[in-house]
Amino acid sequence: MSTTRQPRSGDSGQESASHGPASAVSAVGQARSLALSSASGIVPLARDFTRQALYDWGWLPASSADRRAAAEDVLLVVSELVTNACLHAEGPEELRVACDGKKLRLEVVDRGTGQPAPRTPHRAGRPGGHGMFIVQRLCLDWGVERTGESSGKTVWAELAAPA
Repeated sequence: MSTTRQPRSGDSGQESASHGPASAVSAVGQARSLALSSASGIVPLARDFTRQALYDWGWLPASSADRRAAAEDVLLVVSELVTNACLHAEGPEELRVACDGKKLRLEVVDRGTGQPAPRTPHRAGRPGGHGMFIVQRLCLDWGVERTGESSGKTVWAELAAPA
């Protein structure tokens, strides 16, 4: 489901960095952010950053096939969101990753004015145009938050934490 909403009151938009190993239980309330505006190799950098957070929060190494699939889904969604910002939104500025114990939230801040949406009709046999369809299929929810008066937006997606 795609939604657009304004920032909630009390929502500073800033994510704190967290460092050091943590178990899945202590991953509650963990958040990290990565500046991407002047980076090169942005998509692999975003995946590596997210993978490290998953290790630190106890999602990896995965103890079961379901946990491994959940981690792979997170990394795929990060790739799709960051790639879309590169291709359609003047590039990403920041990646935010947060976990509250029940779900993991990914946010990609960009300077673009467009509205991401899955292509319709979806054509599975054709190359390209699958990014937001993949995000829609893998996530509990996703949407767009517009920044007040400036151009740009935050595209967010939420995935269930592994059981």
